[in-house]
Amino acid sequence: MSQVKQTVLVTGGAGYIGSHAVLALQRAGYNPIVLDNLVYGHREIVEKILQVELIAGDTNDRALLDQLFATHQIAAVMHFAAYAYVGESVTAPDKYYRNNFTGTLTLLEAMQAASVKKFVFSSTCATYGVPHTIPIPEDHDQNPINPYGASKLMVERVLSDFDVAYDFKSVWFRYFNAAGADPGGLLGEDHNPETHLIPLVLLTALGRRESISIYGTDYPTPDGTCIRDYIHVSDLASAHVLGLQYLLEGGKSDVFNLGNGKGFSVTEVIETAKAITGKEIKAVKCDRRAGDPPALVGSSDKARKILGWCPEYSNLSDILSHAWQWHQQRHQ
Repeated sequence: MSQVKQTVLVTGGAGYIGSHAVLALQRAGYNPIVLDNLVYGHREIVEKILQVELIAGDTNDRALLDQLFATHQIAAVMHFAAYAYVGESVTAPDKYYRNNFTGTLTLLEAMQAASVKKFVFSSTCATYGVPHTIPIPEDHDQNPINPYGASKLMVERVLSDFDVAYDFKSVWFRYFNAAGADPGGLLGEDHNPETHLIPLVLLTALGRRESISIYGTDYPTPDGTCIRDYIHVSDLASAHVLGLQYLLEGGKSDVFNLGNGKGFSVTEVIETAKAITGKEIKAVKCDRRAGDPPALVGSSDKARKILGWCPEYSNLSDILSHAWQWHQQRHQ
């Protein structure tokens, strides 16, 4: 007799990282369902590619959440539903606190009312602010420098308090720069507007952009450009499945960084992209952007040790090759 698949609610499952997590859940034998307000998510990815149930709605809609938990036997929630444009969070902080914080609190209250007490949270390295130690460990000071990071840190505090008050168990992942695409070409990164370096570089290679901007060439790094920790989106997704399994097996609430543990500079990304695409990629040197630290690299030793997480695609060339495969089929 086959085992009944456990149902996992994935909020923001029509987005970039969320959709890859849905795919990883399917492959791991779970039954994911998706809640997404489709502001940035893609309906066709959920319904046509992943072919899972999509509930179009918002985490701030308590009545919808109550109905959802009443009509589905949900074992756990994986929460990706958040706005994540750092610059916009500075100019529209109310939008970010309402969605990222209030929406999450509403979801947690609905879960508590339905006695669903396993929660995997998509947090961010932006909660650390400007680091004073590289690579960044989980116990590094948290001093976010923008409302996006602050909204995520507020949720982390709530999760700690829910654990004490309600025995509500959660894992939260602070991750670095998600990049790449499903190695099989099924899913990839498609934001509008696009702000991430790797897709912008590849769109330039495709001729959809004239050039790529390098913000700052005078940082105290080997080539003068910013260094960032790029983690393959499929490795991110696999970590979330491991975090879910850890909770379902009785694990305690905990926090984990997810990163490569090594960084790549903006120049390295552009040069590697040139080699992989065989295209000339015009780069324009610009002034630094306010608030950009010279380097952001995370230590993922804890996730490896406790969750048994082992990234498969840590090479920049793998990340860029998978992303390039996706962008060619998406945009040509």
